Amino acid sequence: MTTPDFIRDLRASAGHQLLWLPGVTAVVFDDEGRVLLGRRSDNGRWSLIGGIPEPGEQPAACAVREVEEETAVRCAVERLVLVQALKPVTYDNGDVCQFMDITFRCRAVGGEARVNDDESLEVGWFAVDALPDIKEFGQTRVKQALSDAPAWFEPAGPA
Repeated sequence: MTTPDFIRDLRASAGHQLLWLPGVTAVVFDDEGRVLLGRRSDNGRWSLIGGIPEPGEQPAACAVREVEEETAVRCAVERLVLVQALKPVTYDNGDVCQFMDITFRCRAVGGEARVNDDESLEVGWFAVDALPDIKEFGQTRVKQALSDAPAWFEPAGPA
């Protein structure tokens, strides 16, 4: 994943300490009900498309931008699927981040799926019942995006 300039600027003064950041994930379906995935260049794994909003950028707009930047597919956001605080992650360089993931169900409206930047090795459409090996993170989001249930969130603890 390419580090946005604004995060590099933050790191210049914050060092490696934990940064709390928004993140978006797009579960994009085509007219055949297939899911758009990218095989990441950083770890070689298939995953949903996502990224970090720029300061002031709305999460849904970020999802649309990230999908087009990474895959050349244009999409429209249909609904909010999930909001979840993820566990902190420590990168190889020692940077620590924790993301608030906002996942959207999206519909492809144009473009041809292809590798469109250096974040992916491959991109492609996959039938829901024939997904490549993806982490539980992606499986959960695809399942939730397919349901008609309200947006998922971790319930609050006892009062």
